[in-house]
Amino acid sequence: MAGLAQPCDPALIVGTETGDDAGVYLLDEERAIVVTADFITPVADEPYLFGQVAAANALSDVYAMGGRPLVALALCAFPKALDPGVAREILEGGQSKVIEAGARIAGGHTVKNEELLYGLSVTGTVHPARVLRNVGARAGDVLVLTKPLGIGIITTAIKAQVADDAIVERALRVMTMLNRAASEAMVAVGVHGATDVTGFGLLGHLAELVRGSGVGARVRARQVPLIEGTRALAERGLIPGGSRRNLDSVAELLRFAPTLGEVDQLLLADAQTSGGLLIAVAPDRADQLIARLRAAGTLAAAVVGEITDAVGTIEVVDA
Repeated sequence: MAGLAQPCDPALIVGTETGDDAGVYLLDEERAIVVTADFITPVADEPYLFGQVAAANALSDVYAMGGRPLVALALCAFPKALDPGVAREILEGGQSKVIEAGARIAGGHTVKNEELLYGLSVTGTVHPARVLRNVGARAGDVLVLTKPLGIGIITTAIKAQVADDAIVERALRVMTMLNRAASEAMVAVGVHGATDVTGFGLLGHLAELVRGSGVGARVRARQVPLIEGTRALAERGLIPGGSRRNLDSVAELLRFAPTLGEVDQLLLADAQTSGGLLIAVAPDRADQLIARLRAAGTLAAAVVGEITDAVGTIEVVDA
């Protein structure tokens, strides 16, 4: 929507300016609504699991803003030949995650489409003073990641029929876990900024945070958690084209240590589905955040780097 003129509305406190995870509209001094929509193609063979992943992925945008989901609408693009029982399983899977989030599905919209797509439009609520954005990071902040990377590589391996059951199960666990606990932890601690790590990969979403905040960043490549087995698949060449495009799209910001090879670089740009939150937190609150994340059982609570004053630069070190 870049360059698309809109009337000025001071109540629209988060719009399209920084490519944030969701829009936020002010209702009054105590309430703002968070609005988002997301839908995806199947990433799991089982319809119910696909529904769960798609719903968790859509709900994540509200959590990244520090919000609480309230209500959702199902967005369905289903092939004409799709078995009604399969469609129902997809919807049941999605509904299970919406209920887990403490929200409800109020309806939806379906169109016929050659390619199967499913997701949600989600509306949530957030206190206006506690909105978290992909801007606001400050030099010295610690970067914390709440889920391991590897989904894009693993789904590529699934399509190539070379992923074993164990790694598929690990990937599904990552994709179906809500970011609710991670969001509640960062809101309780008070952090400077956050984004969820999805299609643009860790480096792509970090680039948005860096640009929007007017700062730089340092990533410690060896500290970034990966789903077990991901690196081995990447070393076999099972890397999606989207991950390469992600890396190319932010190349002008990146400064890689010479000891980091192509696989190391592409792992950090791997396109995620329903990935974790990347959080910028003041150093004196980082331990508190990590403790809360661990107590809540998030899949990772990893310090992966820090915000620097090298504006517009992401330094990736071999550490």
